Amino acid sequence: MIKNIYFNVIMCRYSPIFAAIMGLFDLFRKKEKEGEAEMKYLIAGLGNMGADYDGTRHNVGFEVLDYMAAEAGVAFKHEHLGDVAIVKHKGRTFYLLKPSTYMNLSGKAVRYWLQKLSLKQESLLVVTDDLKIKFGSVRIRPNGSDGGHNGLKHINETFGNHVYARMRVGIGDNFSRGRQVDYVLGKWDKKEQETLPDIIKHAAGGVFAFGTIGITEAMNKFTKK
Repeated sequence: MIKNIYFNVIMCRYSPIFAAIMGLFDLFRKKEKEGEAEMKYLIAGLGNMGADYDGTRHNVGFEVLDYMAAEAGVAFKHEHLGDVAIVKHKGRTFYLLKPSTYMNLSGKAVRYWLQKLSLKQESLLVVTDDLKIKFGSVRIRPNGSDGGHNGLKHINETFGNHVYARMRVGIGDNFSRGRQVDYVLGKWDKKEQETLPDIIKHAAGGVFAFGTIGITEAMNKFTKK
């Protein structure tokens, strides 16, 4: 009992100091949690689910993420609105998302997972195909218009803005008039298949750079014309 009284006297006497120390601990914990949030990134590869779409030009966003997961030795799991894999790299956590909403409703899945992971748009990178740039080109930008891409268009409409990073992987425009849809949803030809692995590997490096050195440096080092 005497010990308890003595302890209470001490605590009362030094309570301001104790409170200050505990306040510092709380601040450190808060900063630590903020730091953890800053080290998380959502990488959304756009495409269409289903065997009919496997190996098509429109699914190159899926292919980049498949490569990253395979290299890390992790598997995708079917989750709400998409398949998700988690890759660790240089102290960062990359959540790889392949939306199951189909291309034209990509924004629904991307917004859901941003909210689920408590991430802001600056922690998002969207990887998609682009027929307006030549096959093999990779362009990284911190923001921009949809450029006629339905997946990006729906994300822009869902967010109400276009302020998020995107990586466009060129698939070229080697199609005759009126055959655009067939080309985009067509399989890679034999010649394209020969160089595609190097392109996907380069794009994957750009994804990691986005999370480790930032969008500006990633854009400078991994944009490939």
